[in-house]
Amino acid sequence: MTLEQLRTFLWVARLGGVRRAAQQMNVSQPAISARISALEDTLGVELFTRAARGVTPTREGVLLRSHAEQIIASVERIRAEIVPPERLSSLLRIGAAETIVQTWLPEFLRRLGTTYPRLKIEITVDISLNLREALLDRALDLAFLMGPVSEYSVDNLELPPVPLAWYRPLAMEAPDLSKVPVITYNRQSRPHRHLAAELHARHGGTAQIFPSNSLSTAIEMIAAGLGVGVIPECLGRRHVTAGRIAEFDPGWRPEALMFSASYIGNEQALTGDAARIARDVATGWR
Repeated sequence: MTLEQLRTFLWVARLGGVRRAAQQMNVSQPAISARISALEDTLGVELFTRAARGVTPTREGVLLRSHAEQIIASVERIRAEIVPPERLSSLLRIGAAETIVQTWLPEFLRRLGTTYPRLKIEITVDISLNLREALLDRALDLAFLMGPVSEYSVDNLELPPVPLAWYRPLAMEAPDLSKVPVITYNRQSRPHRHLAAELHARHGGTAQIFPSNSLSTAIEMIAAGLGVGVIPECLGRRHVTAGRIAEFDPGWRPEALMFSASYIGNEQALTGDAARIARDVATGWR
């Protein structure tokens, strides 16, 4: 058997189908099928049960998956220890929530590029819910999201909390949260849920929330006088300095945002290194 056959077997087992594995590995479906057939011939057993909706590992396939993951993890550790970082060539698919994109992500990418100059990087910006699904589907290697991700296969590095603060239009000096719309995160996000619960507890059903998929749009809505907003303090501070919006204190603050650098354990050793670089950058970022 070969390493390429074992890698192919793992992708088919993880994704549940030849087509998805072919897309992931950027090879043809016949090539994927040929590798699996050759591996089955070598071992003398069937590794998958085929069905119209995909494939599932047989008993022997489940046993092989455990061994294959250990083998591939060992190969990645050898590669990480032997190959100098400046010569390491690979593709790293990173997903990031917009809060990260607008704060320390550029510095992280700069430092990552300095450490691994031959590394190819793909960036996806999305809400944390979608980033989590993409990570579990192996469509991402590393995700900076509101975490952690509670899944046995995922390793999480806790990132520094991101405090939130209240901001108002310059002309709105004493906002009444029971009457003024509150602009904040996407409806499917954790901060939206927490804010909605807190507003309901304090102001009943009269409070209004305007969710936004974009922090930039939320800030522009506040500046235009459409309502007040809850956004990361580090972002709001810039616009206060620019004289576009003002911070105010209604007597309470929502919970700080908790992010994690999450990745599938025992995959590329490079991914864990990148997560640790991200933690260092986020910790020192102002």
